[in-house]
Amino acid sequence: MVFNTGAALLDAIVLAVVSREAKGTYGYKITQDVRGVIEISESTLYPVLRRLLKEECLEVYDLAIDGRNRRYYRITEKGRVQLNLYRGEWSVYSGKISRILEELTDGQE
Repeated sequence: MVFNTGAALLDAIVLAVVSREAKGTYGYKITQDVRGVIEISESTLYPVLRRLLKEECLEVYDLAIDGRNRRYYRITEKGRVQLNLYRGEWSVYSGKISRILEELTDGQE
């Protein structure tokens, strides 16, 4: 993708991905789900997860899977509020960008 992804957009995408699983989801799966939308490395994702944990938008717990602990991330109520804010802001922002791009396209036809 040619467009840069800022921190707020990354936070919004990660919160949206984690919110889809009521019991939470683990880092590798979050990375794979986010990669379905944008290209991201694990080295980029984990600082986002740590920031969202620090901001109390996510909570973490460990679960033993096949004898190994897997760290799960679950959205908090504060995270849901933040996600809803991001959704509203994204709707306005993306609508404005779409309108301007469509106007430019319409004017060239």
